[in-house]
Amino acid sequence: MASENTLTLTELSESKKKHRSKQLMLFLFTLPLLLFVFLSFLAPITTMLYRSVYHPTVAQLVPNTLEAMASWDESTGAMPPDEVIQVFTLELHELAQERRSGKLAEEINRSLPGSSSLIKSTARKIKRMPIEELRLEGTDILLDKHKKWRSPDVWVAIKVSGNKWTERYYLTALDLKKSLQGDIEARDTKIYIKLYWKSLKIALYITVLTAIIAFPLSYYLSTASPSKANKLLVFVLLPFWTSLLVRTTSWIALLQTNGVVNSTLKAIGIIDEPLDLLYTEFSTIISMTHILLPFMILPLYSVMKNIDPSYYRAALSLGSKPMPAFFKIYFPMTLPGLSAGALLVFIISIGYYITPALVGGTDGQMISNIIAFHMQSSNNWELAAALGSLLLVLILALYWLYDRWVGVNNIKLG
Repeated sequence: MASENTLTLTELSESKKKHRSKQLMLFLFTLPLLLFVFLSFLAPITTMLYRSVYHPTVAQLVPNTLEAMASWDESTGAMPPDEVIQVFTLELHELAQERRSGKLAEEINRSLPGSSSLIKSTARKIKRMPIEELRLEGTDILLDKHKKWRSPDVWVAIKVSGNKWTERYYLTALDLKKSLQGDIEARDTKIYIKLYWKSLKIALYITVLTAIIAFPLSYYLSTASPSKANKLLVFVLLPFWTSLLVRTTSWIALLQTNGVVNSTLKAIGIIDEPLDLLYTEFSTIISMTHILLPFMILPLYSVMKNIDPSYYRAALSLGSKPMPAFFKIYFPMTLPGLSAGALLVFIISIGYYITPALVGGTDGQMISNIIAFHMQSSNNWELAAALGSLLLVLILALYWLYDRWVGVNNIKLG
C-alpha cells in the first residue's frame, strides 16, 4: 500500500514537472510577441503619457533661479528678492552666450504671452556685457533694460514654468488655461475641442457611408456562388495590394480643379465653372470612405456567410412580407459584423493622418494632423502627447461602450 502511494506521488510530481515545462515552453514561444507588443505599443504609449505631464525644460535652463525662488511667496504680489534677479541675470547671460535664450523665451511665453520678445531682447543686450559687471550690478542692469522686468507677473511666469510636473498641456488640449493666480479659465481662442468634434463628425460620416455601401455588397457576396464570391473578393482585397499613397493621390487627380470629375461634369454640361472638391471636408470623407471600405465589408461578409438562410425563408413561409422579415429576422443577426466593422472603421478614421493631410486642406484636417504639426513643426511634443492621450482615452471609452453594447445584444440574441 505504501509503495502504491509512493508511486502515485512520484507520478504526480512528474506530471507537475511536465506541466511546468510545457508552460515554460509556451511562454518562450510567446516571448517574442510579448516583446514586440511592449516595444511597439506599450512603451510608446507610456512615453507619451509621461511626456504629457513631465516638462523639465525651464528647470534645466535656469535651475539656480528656480532654487533661489523656492522661498519667494508670489501670492503677496511683491517682486522677488534682489538675489533672485541677480541669479537670473547671470543665467540669462550664460544662455545668451550658448544661444539657448530663445528656448527659455519660448517656454515662458506659453505661461505669459508677450514675454518672448522681452527675454530675447534683454538677452541680446546683456550678451556682450562683461560677466564681472553683471555679478556686481546684475539686478539693476536687468531692471533697467525694460520696465516689464519690474512686474511680478514675469517672475511668477518663470516660477510657474519651472515646475517639472504640469497639467498645463492637458488644459491647453481642452482649450483651457491656468492663470498666474492658479485659476482655470477658458482660452480666448478655442481650437482643439472644435477639432475633436470635427474629427468625430468626419469619422461618423465615414462609418455610416461605408456601412451603407458595404451592407448590400456583403449580402450579395454571402449569397453568391462560391466561385463568383471568390472572384469578387479579389476586388475587395485589391486595395490592400496598392500603396495608400497611390490611392490617395489618385483622388487628388480625380477631384482637383481640372481633374476627371470637373472635366466630365463640364463636358456633359452640368456645370459651367469647376467645383471646389479638393482640399475640403468632402474630399476627406469620400477618399477615406474608399480607403476604409474593405474594413467594413470583411467583418460583415464573415458574419453573413454563417447566417442560415432557412430562418429568412421560414419567416416568408409563415406569411411575413420580405422587408419586415429581413429587418426582424436577418438584420439583427448581422449586428455583430456590422458593429465590429463600424468600430474598426471609426477608430481607424478618427486617427487617420496621411489622407486628410494630402486631400483635406484646411477644412478637411483632423486632430491627428494637429498632433503631427506639434511634433514636426512647432516641436511642442508635450502638447502633442496630451492631445494624443486624450484621443487614446476617447477611443478606449468608445471601445468600452461598444463592448457593453455588443455584450448585451449578444445575450439578447442568445
